[in-house]
Amino acid sequence: MSNHRLIIRGGTVVDGTGAEPRIADVEIVDGRIASVGAASGRGDEEVDARGLLVTPGFVDIHTHYDGQVTWSHQVTPSSAHGVTTALMGNCGVGFAPCRPTERDMLIRLMEGVEDIPGVVLNEGLPWNWESFPDFLDALSTRRYDIDVAAQVPHAALRVYVMGERGANREPATAEDRRLMARLAAEGVQAGAIGFSTSRTLAHRTSDGQPTPTLNAAEAELMEIAVAIGKTGRGVLQVITDHPGDDGEFALLRRLAESSGRPMSISLAQADRAPGKWRRALDLIRRAVDDGLEIRAQVCGRAVGLLYGIELSMNPFCTHPSWAAIADLPLAGKVAALRDPQMRRRLLDEEPGDPALRDRLFNFEKLFPLRDPPDYEPAPDASIAALAARAGRRPADLAYDLLLERDGRAILYRPLLNYATGALDECREMLQHRDTIIGLGDGGAHCGIICDASLPTFMLTHWTRDRRRGPRLSLPDVVRAQSRDTALAVGLTDRGLIAPGYKADINVIDHDRLRLHAPEIVYDLPSGGRRLIQRSEGYRATIVSGTITTRDDQPTGALPGRLVRGGAAVVA
Repeated sequence: MSNHRLIIRGGTVVDGTGAEPRIADVEIVDGRIASVGAASGRGDEEVDARGLLVTPGFVDIHTHYDGQVTWSHQVTPSSAHGVTTALMGNCGVGFAPCRPTERDMLIRLMEGVEDIPGVVLNEGLPWNWESFPDFLDALSTRRYDIDVAAQVPHAALRVYVMGERGANREPATAEDRRLMARLAAEGVQAGAIGFSTSRTLAHRTSDGQPTPTLNAAEAELMEIAVAIGKTGRGVLQVITDHPGDDGEFALLRRLAESSGRPMSISLAQADRAPGKWRRALDLIRRAVDDGLEIRAQVCGRAVGLLYGIELSMNPFCTHPSWAAIADLPLAGKVAALRDPQMRRRLLDEEPGDPALRDRLFNFEKLFPLRDPPDYEPAPDASIAALAARAGRRPADLAYDLLLERDGRAILYRPLLNYATGALDECREMLQHRDTIIGLGDGGAHCGIICDASLPTFMLTHWTRDRRRGPRLSLPDVVRAQSRDTALAVGLTDRGLIAPGYKADINVIDHDRLRLHAPEIVYDLPSGGRRLIQRSEGYRATIVSGTITTRDDQPTGALPGRLVRGGAAVVA
């Protein structure tokens, strides 16, 4: 043993238990926390944390880095926001198990569901695996700036067992079910954190087909869940459109009862049924009171779409005249949009896809996103309200706003958790006994959503900056995205600042912590684009006792490893 000793001196420790902050030194020896209190002597390395927060590293249980971790050592943007462990394989999508003949199917699915360009995946994925245990073994040879963990994705499993029948959502035979159950259990035994599935119409392939798992029968889900239950480990993660419907929840409850495994269910407020989420939480509360371990996985802010000339969508992208410039580079689009004739045509036209009109052309729910971004904008900040005060048509104003910053401006469309024009219901969800923070989708939605910054937002908006309603306490927010999330997926060795725990730690200048506006970078394979979001205020992020970020800049250290489930040991 090297006995390398790192001491974080004099910081305000928010330890992840929910206890009040206290001033203390944190001593780290060989990647583990050795003491919290007054450290004697000098360390081999020291961090001056006086006046700064010292928190556990954040555990993000809902990401989609399944592709990125096969070609990149940096798990960005999550690792820039204090995340030290990221769980991928959510929503039933991923790349293992997979035969060579089925690769295109899974790429089309990930491209459609998670907005990761197919050309990026075709070039970037090495495909040095077939089974799910093979996939974990391939990841275990790689090094990262944070730890990563994976779940067995139902869609990949279904296609592997059933081929085109699975992709086409045909009913599974008894033999199909038996094989899926066996392979899912083998994946969990090999180190998968759990199993995920999707039951939402929103998840479609790039050619518009529903996800293969949309209408999987209870018999199929039950056989898989029971097989996982027999391993004595693993969690179940479900995306569903109807968590508050009695029939749907009864099915999910039966899965949790029969498997004996913890389950998380996606939950958000939808405009079409703004109060239905409370019914879902009532059903979950009753199940928990009856001894089941079920949580609603909720987001800490509105799930918002980002529109821009450089992004996947904007208010004019379905107008007929847009097709002529859709494939131009940004500079070409901007030049075309500044042409008075093009402007006149686009402003005179209507959206070409009526189904998208409410999303794209609802200017009462569309806001300019500035730097720093406002994720709880008031109704009077909408483009409709701004246009009314200026005596202009909303579409005309939106057109000008999109051209700001040489076409790099972004408009914000809160889609979920914003039916009342504020985050009060979101706060209610966060404070509920049976919820867990998730749904940030790091690594996905490369051109339309950038919610991987959620951990930083939780610290800035909810504990410091909110003006439109009550805030949340700092100890509660830290606990919610460190210890609570770690325990929710069975990672018992992290999420606390206490002796014996894994030394995943953030040192944060809370007073100057801030988010920048999202921006596009072209750093994916084949020059693919993605949204990232930068932050300021992370004085240090530490993974397994090694400093990976200093003053918001990566150090280049790669202590992160694949984390296998079960004993929560590092591969």
